[in-house]
Amino acid sequence: MLKTIKCVIYIGSIMALLFMGATIYINLTIQNKVKNFIDSRLPSHITQSYQSLDINILEGTITIKDATIEIKNQNDSEIHTFVAIEQLIIEDISYFDYLFKDEIHLEDIKLQNPKITYFKNRFSKVKDTLNKASIKIYKPIIIDELSIDHTSLHIYDDDKETVSLMAQNTTIEIDDIEITAQSILKKIPFKYSNFEASGDSIFVKANNYEDLRTGSFNVKDKKVSIEDIEFSTKYDIATYDKMLRKERDHFNLNLQKLTLDKFDFGFEQQTLFTTAKQITLYSPQAVIYRNKLIADDNSIKKLYSAALRELPFKLAIDSVKLLNGSLTYREKVKADEPPGTITFASLNATISDLNNRTENKNATRIMLNANFMDVAPLKVDWSFDIQNINDQFLFKMDLGKLEAPRLNSFTEPNLNIRLTGITEKTYATIDGSSSTSHVTMRMQYEDFKVNILNKRGNKKNKLFSAIANIFISKNSDDKENTFREGSGTVTPDRSKSFFNYLWLNLQKGLLATLVGDGKAR
Repeated sequence: MLKTIKCVIYIGSIMALLFMGATIYINLTIQNKVKNFIDSRLPSHITQSYQSLDINILEGTITIKDATIEIKNQNDSEIHTFVAIEQLIIEDISYFDYLFKDEIHLEDIKLQNPKITYFKNRFSKVKDTLNKASIKIYKPIIIDELSIDHTSLHIYDDDKETVSLMAQNTTIEIDDIEITAQSILKKIPFKYSNFEASGDSIFVKANNYEDLRTGSFNVKDKKVSIEDIEFSTKYDIATYDKMLRKERDHFNLNLQKLTLDKFDFGFEQQTLFTTAKQITLYSPQAVIYRNKLIADDNSIKKLYSAALRELPFKLAIDSVKLLNGSLTYREKVKADEPPGTITFASLNATISDLNNRTENKNATRIMLNANFMDVAPLKVDWSFDIQNINDQFLFKMDLGKLEAPRLNSFTEPNLNIRLTGITEKTYATIDGSSSTSHVTMRMQYEDFKVNILNKRGNKKNKLFSAIANIFISKNSDDKENTFREGSGTVTPDRSKSFFNYLWLNLQKGLLATLVGDGKAR
């Protein structure tokens, strides 16, 4: 009996030693293979280092601590990207799939607290017409879940650390990743089933004048939510005006929240596409200022249909909703006068079929409701076909009761005109294209007068006012529900925006209605 026990102990000890030896051997073998992969499979312009690399064959886990990666240009030794990762954990490596399915199958990869820094000015693109993969893939790689936790990303324009993009405390999770020798050549070098992301904030230098900032954001189940968005000119108006050689808007746009439903993106034949069922903008508040004393920008301005048609990516948004917004536009025309102001309050709008794909046959339509100058109900129905190369559009406007003096905050400082009277109803229809338009207007008004002011804008010029009002019909008609009508043709100034084109049409229609024969109907 004792001999049997000793024999069992002896055999067990030998097996335990063999198992331990085999485990150590396999650990060392795999560790060497991993080190060899890191050292030999990475291209020569990518260098790496790490403090420790541990492998647990029983758990199928690899842990790398304090890893750093530096990426250089392929044609010189300039380092443009720095990555520091506190800990990288690869869990549940499937040896069965590696041996019998000829694939690398990992259950989970975790990157903890990575810090990524990129200098745009240091990057030098290699001119090469061949689409080559930076990393060689000999076996398909399957990753059930990749999580990148608490990431800090900084992208700089130059070595002076002018921030171009910054994202704080960002976490990303991607499920069911598949990387193959074929996929590695594509714009998105892997397939995946689900993408999630969240973070504390994002900063983007939009251009030399404007910055974009956001609060927290979340992406899950193809739904995107972004809080506290601000798009604004980073200089005060006085400083900004001194910087400009050509006139340009000064922006201050705030958005309580932005959501996207059924959001998706990708590439089709190397062209980026983005789609969404609906985009909703909550409480957008915009203040726009322009100094007309600065030299004009005479570059050609495209209509919105052309601008959307010529985007470098494909866009397909079923619906865009603006909820409870406001818009204030200020325009300075005289150096010694404050800017004129136009306001739109309680602004709600729906944009349907915002789609520049060539197969889309539906017109884009914008339905808008607001209170013009805070009190006059305004309805707009504006449609255009993005694929129409003549950029044809139809703009319909319905404006409710407006006391004319409410316009004086804009007309007095900008046009030296003071208005009196009431417009009960105003309808306008503009049928146009990029080359010409026709406007038809109908107005119902009473006791409407135009008072032309002196040069200082503080007194009425009685002579000129009297002459002007000779040609203006005081009332639309004595009969109830009777309108005066006017129409005209407008040629756009291609160096001006669509809204200047719109103003020229309304101006033409207004003059034709008030001054022309404007037959009452």
